[in-house]
Order: sequence, then structure tokens, then C-alpha cells
Amino acid sequence: MVSTREQARERAAEAAGQVRDPEMPMLTLADLGVLRAVEVERDARGGAAVIVSITPTYTGCPAMATMRDDLVHRLNDAGFPRVEVRVALSPPWSSDWISERGRAALREAGLSAPGPAPRRDGPVPLTLGPARLAPPCPRCGSAETRLTSEFGSTACKALYRCTGCLEPFEHVKEI
Repeated sequence: MVSTREQARERAAEAAGQVRDPEMPMLTLADLGVLRAVEVERDARGGAAVIVSITPTYTGCPAMATMRDDLVHRLNDAGFPRVEVRVALSPPWSSDWISERGRAALREAGLSAPGPAPRRDGPVPLTLGPARLAPPCPRCGSAETRLTSEFGSTACKALYRCTGCLEPFEHVKEI
């Protein structure tokens, strides 16, 4: 038998899982891998408090406040009047956390989904050279692409151009 608390947690997790990323609305926070945990605890008055943990895609992400507000509103609308959103910085977010459904949604929206995140054991070397990545074009599939700018419409995306179909596209960076 599922407890009332577990049922409330499942309802809260379902509601939180529907919140969309403000910068890439084709993705939910769950598909992006930003939504880390949803818990329900009893507060001092005997009511339920929902605790949501999210992880920014990078330090200083300007969308965090909007994500927090959207989570609070969605959970309030789902019948949870007390919501606390916590930021979890460890482990840091990785583009590997984007779900397959999220990667497909990025491609359908004309964005290049990130490949595997770089694996690092030990210190992270500081490199200031240009990126050597050549993601495939999300429109025609060509591997002949060029970096146009390290920064796209948001800091977590880079701008590329396909030399096959000549179309520009954004690529979600591997982190």
C-alpha cells in the first residue's frame, strides 16, 4: 500500500516534472536533468511542504530564478501551498543528464544536442584555444560544420554553420 506521503511526493514530482526550461522551452527541467529531487515533508503545523532540488547548468545561470518561480507556481497550482526550492551544486550538472526525450526535442527544434561530456579525472586544464568540436547539422545531418561563435542566444549554446546546407544552428554545449 502506498502511503499518503508517497502519493503526495509522486503528485508533486509529476507536477514539477512538467515545468519547462525558460531558455529552451522544448525541454522540461526533468528532461534537461536540472530537476534533481522532489520530496514531501511534514511542516511544524502538520501540513505538507514540498522540497525541490535543482542544479544549474552552469554557475551564474540567469534562468535559475525563473525556474524556481515556475516550480513554485506549478506546485501551488497542483495543491501544494508550501514549496521550497533548493539549489544543489554537487555533483555539478552535466550535459550527460539530458534525457533521450530531451535530446530528441532539441533536434526537433533545430538545435544540435550535446555529445558526451568530457571525462575528467583530476584537475581541469585551462585551455583558451578555439573549440574543436564539429557537431552534425540538425537540419541536413552533414558533419561538415563550422563554429561561428562560442556564444549563441544563451551562454550554454554555441553558434555553428553547416557548410553543406549553409544553415546556421545552435549547439547545446557539452559540460
